[in-house]
Amino acid sequence: MAEEINKELKEDTEQEGEMTFLEHLEELRWRLIYAIIGIAVGAIICGIFIEYIIDFILLLPAKKVGASLQNLKPFGQVFLYFEVAIICGIIVSIPNLFLQLWKFIAPALRKNERRYILAIVVFSSLCFITGLMFAYFIMLPTVMDFAAGFGTKTIKNEFSIDEYVSIVLSIMLAAGLIFELPMISFFLSKLGILTPKIMRKYRRHSIIVIMILAAFLSPGTDPISQVLMAIPLVILYEISILVSKFSMKKENE
Repeated sequence: MAEEINKELKEDTEQEGEMTFLEHLEELRWRLIYAIIGIAVGAIICGIFIEYIIDFILLLPAKKVGASLQNLKPFGQVFLYFEVAIICGIIVSIPNLFLQLWKFIAPALRKNERRYILAIVVFSSLCFITGLMFAYFIMLPTVMDFAAGFGTKTIKNEFSIDEYVSIVLSIMLAAGLIFELPMISFFLSKLGILTPKIMRKYRRHSIIVIMILAAFLSPGTDPISQVLMAIPLVILYEISILVSKFSMKKENE
């Protein structure tokens, strides 16, 4: 797989001249086709293991806090299975999606920069997966514990399965995208929009924004949960500064 990607990247670096507008559209069309094929393959694979994914992964945070889940629609579980298969297919095909994205951007990069595309795809995928893990093992248990224990004991908290799964997948996807901050920093630095100097200058302002964002993301109202939520964002910001510095260094070479 890696050899095929490197061969494809090598062929791209040998291309000379600029692409026309129609050629860009044709390139975009093929990248979208490859991305959709990857999602379809991922959805089929996830469909094969759908019972395991739902019972032992998605429902586990609710089981740990003793939350009751119920289906309120006649075909609720049917549509739920399709929704989970498609979204999990997108998650599984994330490396392919990043590859197609950077392959589409590749013509705008210098020839010596294109050889880093494979490393960028791997790093982007790792950032996204790290975000998913953070959401699943840290955010979701906190969210479910808060939701299941909130309110008076007279009212029993029972959750609709479709809304529960929607919340779980939304939190995981959002965390995965937030953890792409270093790669966004890399891309903006390459475009000359962002520099390490600017990020250091506005570090204090960014930390304030991060604390406000953590207050909204955190399900609890106590300062401890908000700080725990803000720590990864601060670390990501510092990593983004290093990534921007690395990007600028490569740009000047």
